[in-house]
Amino acid sequence: MMNYEQFAYLYDQLMKDAPYDEWLNFTKDKLHLYLPEASELLDVGCGTGELLLRLAKAGYDVTGVDLSSDMLVVANKKVEAEKVTAKLFEQDMRDLEGLGHFDAVLTYCDSLNYLPNEDDVQAALSAFNRSLKDNGLLIFDVHSCYKMDEIFTGQVFADADEQISYIWQAFEGEYPYSVEHDLTFFVQNEDQTYTRYEEFHEQRTYSIDQYKQWLKDAGFSVLEISADFGGEVTEVSERIFFVAQKI
Repeated sequence: MMNYEQFAYLYDQLMKDAPYDEWLNFTKDKLHLYLPEASELLDVGCGTGELLLRLAKAGYDVTGVDLSSDMLVVANKKVEAEKVTAKLFEQDMRDLEGLGHFDAVLTYCDSLNYLPNEDDVQAALSAFNRSLKDNGLLIFDVHSCYKMDEIFTGQVFADADEQISYIWQAFEGEYPYSVEHDLTFFVQNEDQTYTRYEEFHEQRTYSIDQYKQWLKDAGFSVLEISADFGGEVTEVSERIFFVAQKI
């Protein structure tokens, strides 16, 4: 099993094609549209800080939160290297007490899909609400039900790179719209041999109507629902975006 420290340092290489610039532009567009005076942002599930750095360079006062201390170590090194100002905290998204209040809370890259059950999702949405100033915005994305059932389940993904290769198998999970990910990595050592590591991840999503109800219950008004960075939601949309405002 690969530990979090090893995975954290490999994460950026594995995510090199992630659409961080698109998340940045989506965030800026929605803040400009709904809350142009926004300046203080909370990036929940900030990982190694790629989006956080972009937000800081765009002029926002950014605080990052992640459950993994090793991810935050990597993020902090980037913050120092880039000479930007950002605060980082190791904290669970279901309990964000003590961080203050923000103009907007962001959680992207399907971070909510890693929560194991409905109660945890509702706890996180309530924590987001408590972390927002009056009329503050919550912006997040989740996997669609279609993506879980049709794109992930039963599929095998692989990539062969000189430094890191992986085989990723996705299986139907225990619950509706859930997936279990078995990942095997082969990481090159200094002597040109390879070390094998294994990772196991579980993700779960819910219908759009369910998320809408939970947002309402948590004290939000839903302003906008879109797909795949601003497009219309269709039956084959893969990533669903929500913009909600604290009532």
